Amino acid sequence: MAGSSQPRRYLPRLADGMLDDRLHAMGAVLIEGVKGCGKTATARQRAVSEVLLDLDPDAELRASIDPGLLLDGATPRLLDEWQRAPRLWDAVRRSVDDRGEPGQFILTGSATPQDDLRRHTGAGRFATLTMRTMTLTEKQAVTPRASVVGLLSGVSPTPSNCPLSVTDYLDHIAVGGWPLLVGADQRAARTYLDGYLDVIIDHDIDEVSGSRRNPRLVRRFLHAYAQMVAQPASLAAIMKRARDETDNGSVAPARDTAEVYLEALRRMMIVDEIQAWDPSVRSSKRLTTGPKRLLADPSLAAALLRMSPVRMLDDLNTAGFLFESLLAHDLRVYAEAAGAACYHYREADGRLEVDYIVETRDGDWLGVEVKLGDAQIDGAASSLHRLAGRVSRKPAALVVITATSLGYTRGDGVHVVPLGLLGP
Repeated sequence: MAGSSQPRRYLPRLADGMLDDRLHAMGAVLIEGVKGCGKTATARQRAVSEVLLDLDPDAELRASIDPGLLLDGATPRLLDEWQRAPRLWDAVRRSVDDRGEPGQFILTGSATPQDDLRRHTGAGRFATLTMRTMTLTEKQAVTPRASVVGLLSGVSPTPSNCPLSVTDYLDHIAVGGWPLLVGADQRAARTYLDGYLDVIIDHDIDEVSGSRRNPRLVRRFLHAYAQMVAQPASLAAIMKRARDETDNGSVAPARDTAEVYLEALRRMMIVDEIQAWDPSVRSSKRLTTGPKRLLADPSLAAALLRMSPVRMLDDLNTAGFLFESLLAHDLRVYAEAAGAACYHYREADGRLEVDYIVETRDGDWLGVEVKLGDAQIDGAASSLHRLAGRVSRKPAALVVITATSLGYTRGDGVHVVPLGLLGP
């Protein structure tokens, strides 16, 4: 339970193997991810020595005098929240060059520096690993029967029953994938998430953007963003939603202000957008290029919207988008563990939309539609087949992910997979 005084058992993460691969190949590995996703705990499974810049009061002082003072120690050496002392980046780069051996340093960060030093000096020395909050599989809440790797290889999942109900998924959405909340109840989760959002709104966004921001406007922007979760909404559409909800003489953020908020939230990895897919198609269809809007964890959207599982059941339309955000979160983690990337597909005229595409570097791809219940599966399968007919390369599989209880393959070859049966 959250708040227990007992040491927490480390639950294996998909990032563990990915970190091993990167340490084997490169001199340093940068682990990035939203605050609270478990970066430090994962890094500590591999690090032999460490410096925790957010906890050691003298670390930033030593780094300001000579960042090299923080680099001496057994390797791999963890430099946690390195962005608090940005000069560390060049010191690590030089040390990697001087030592000429892989696996020297692990850096973690929950915000990217404003000048993005990585872009200029990291090539050939640093590998990057993006971590997210925990998936259902990592929380050990499910036993997978269908894998993203298998689907990409053309392996059909076996028919299976899923023990999770719709209310189970709604509970997972409300609590989220935060390591500190594994096993927590909804009351503990509400307290955690309310405090988490308060810190982002009242403090972190000021620090990252470099200026004092109006907390009421930040919260209004985030609330409007959460209303558009799992949708390819433009910034103008989010701002309109924020304007439409103003009351008591309050105002919504102007466009230039909203752009500052969005950039800061990206740098903190609070928002986690999925980019549009641009395949080789057989027609001249014009495609939407904007991202699908997601937050770092589905629980953040639920908390911003004040949607408990009970309220979700009373508003199945919103529950459907929140369920999709849960699937998108887990699917992206599974895809990246398989060396693939996740996209969305939408034609500009709105005639065809497919929720998610998983594509490997070799061009193998999955088409994925998300439906909360059974009633829309036929329509989802039709959309997947229409997309397959437009794309030059044949899909490895077409999949409908649901909150239903049965996993099976339809007569038209489309796999119906409950989210609780999906794994890496």
